[in-house]
Amino acid sequence: MAGEVKHSYDAGDIQVLEGLDPVRKRPGMYIGSTDVRGLHHLVTEVVDNSIDEALAGYCTHISVEILKEGAVRVTDNGRGIPTGIIKKEGKSAVEVVLTKLHAGGKFGSGGYKISGGLHGVGVSCVNALSEWLVAEVRQNGKLHRIRFNRGIAERPLAVIGDAEDTGTTITFYPDSEIFETLEFNYDTMKTRLRELAYLNKGLVIEISDQRVEPERKETFCYEGGIVSFVEELNKTKETIFPQVIYFDEKYVDSEIEVAMQYNDSYSDTILAFANNINTEEGGTHLDGFRSAITKVINEYGQKSGILKGSEKLSGEDVREGLVAVISVKLSEPQFEGQTKTKLGNSSMRAAVAKGVTNGLGTYLEEHPREAKELVLKTITAQRAREAARLARESARRKSALESTTLPGKLADCTDKDPKNCEIYLVEGDSAGGSAKQGRDRRFQAILPLRGKILNVEKATLHRVLENEEIKAMITAFGCGINAEYDESKLRYNRIICMTDADVDGSHIRILMLTFFFRFMRPLIENGHVYIALPPLYKIAKGKQEMYFYDDESLNKYYEENGRKSGELQRYKGLGEMNPEQLWETTMDPQYRTLLKVTMEDAIEADKLFSVLMGEQPELRREFIEQNAKLVTDLDV
Repeated sequence: MAGEVKHSYDAGDIQVLEGLDPVRKRPGMYIGSTDVRGLHHLVTEVVDNSIDEALAGYCTHISVEILKEGAVRVTDNGRGIPTGIIKKEGKSAVEVVLTKLHAGGKFGSGGYKISGGLHGVGVSCVNALSEWLVAEVRQNGKLHRIRFNRGIAERPLAVIGDAEDTGTTITFYPDSEIFETLEFNYDTMKTRLRELAYLNKGLVIEISDQRVEPERKETFCYEGGIVSFVEELNKTKETIFPQVIYFDEKYVDSEIEVAMQYNDSYSDTILAFANNINTEEGGTHLDGFRSAITKVINEYGQKSGILKGSEKLSGEDVREGLVAVISVKLSEPQFEGQTKTKLGNSSMRAAVAKGVTNGLGTYLEEHPREAKELVLKTITAQRAREAARLARESARRKSALESTTLPGKLADCTDKDPKNCEIYLVEGDSAGGSAKQGRDRRFQAILPLRGKILNVEKATLHRVLENEEIKAMITAFGCGINAEYDESKLRYNRIICMTDADVDGSHIRILMLTFFFRFMRPLIENGHVYIALPPLYKIAKGKQEMYFYDDESLNKYYEENGRKSGELQRYKGLGEMNPEQLWETTMDPQYRTLLKVTMEDAIEADKLFSVLMGEQPELRREFIEQNAKLVTDLDV
């Protein structure tokens, strides 16, 4: 790690900054929220302490267990939280760390030169928001233990036995008085732990879930670090050249690592981390990376004669098809932005730019064949982008002459406040006609889509923008795509995909979602995309009509009422419903069922779209074979 680290870590390294009382009163201020996201943040805070020990060079193994009763146990083999007495407090350092906000070895020049953690509230915050928490520390041949109830110690730290190794184990059960849910999600935790394993080369991280039989258990360890990360991200894509470009730079109080590789797709995936935190809002390290690769590739293109005269590549051109992971570690990170996931340290812009200039510049000089191929790829990207720009400008000029920019088949709503409005993307003209007649015109807009839209995973930007159905969606939404995306111009708060409940309908829906993911990802990230659930069955019994949305509910009805209780109709498509039925079952906010499209794991989502919609059928077949058992009844 950059800079020298003090090898001793004892009670004298613990500094107390303030008390713990405010946490229970305003938990949202400390962990962001009290919903499922805040719940999982508790695990992150405990794991971050173990990661700090790994960064300092003392921890090689971290275990995270979801216990049968729903508690979480985090164990590491680091040095262990200091067990000595802090004279000023008259308590053990373990108790102080767990009961005082901002007490720890991360402040000043104590136990850690560089530490992770987003909000810095640490295990004391976890303790305050847990019904109970038990800390066990293995240190100096002894096993120490202390238990807390809602942040209050039952008794002082005590030795309860001997210990052969060193480390800390924290077991906690979140407080039902604080959190909306106490149900930990294995996959959410797995995603973060796998990410941490990539970012900390050689660190072994285990996760297990004892709530299920047989117990779920996975181990992550990547000797290649972020190189392995890029290889995994590109696993479902065709790469331009086989090796991952990797370089790092060490400075007095920071270090940077970059791994990058190009593929033949039309979008980029760049992940930036600061002290193991996924800086989703970017920041100075990402700015430095972007400006430097544009400069380096342009300079190489000019020097090699591939770029002629005043030809110049834009940032978008050099990033097309790029997969990159940037990881910086620094002693005093400054996090900004709406969710505190934007790095603000200005020094990191220059540090990353210098590292990229040296590392990528050297690679291009030493690999002229790959360098030429890369520059030619970016020139192709530039030409396609220019063609797309001309097509956009032509479309805008044409729209202006026609006096309206909205597509002719759009049945818009009368309310002009986007917060109140929603748009249904409806499969087929027949269903579109029923939806237009059945809707509430005040706030519901209808856009019928004819047939299957273009698969954007396999298409250039130019082809995407020529597709009539995609053009209609872009124009109707009003917010633009890619770099031009502006959510303040979004005309509808809810975008609802309404397709038939069959295989073709599912395919059309995934085509829509692929388009949103690749060109308007914030629509998904910010919760604007929904899927409508039309009924599969109707039972008419006299004048009474009952709708069923799955086989399970229909079978339950039959079990309770017998098999001859009404006339059954199986809906093959939305077009079979008249306007009143479509409104009652699928569009009336009081009775309809909508599925909100969320994205917990962008990396997995990216991989899944590449598998399902990309150019490699063997990967698609492998996915279907692995997941076929999840499908119990397929209606083809």
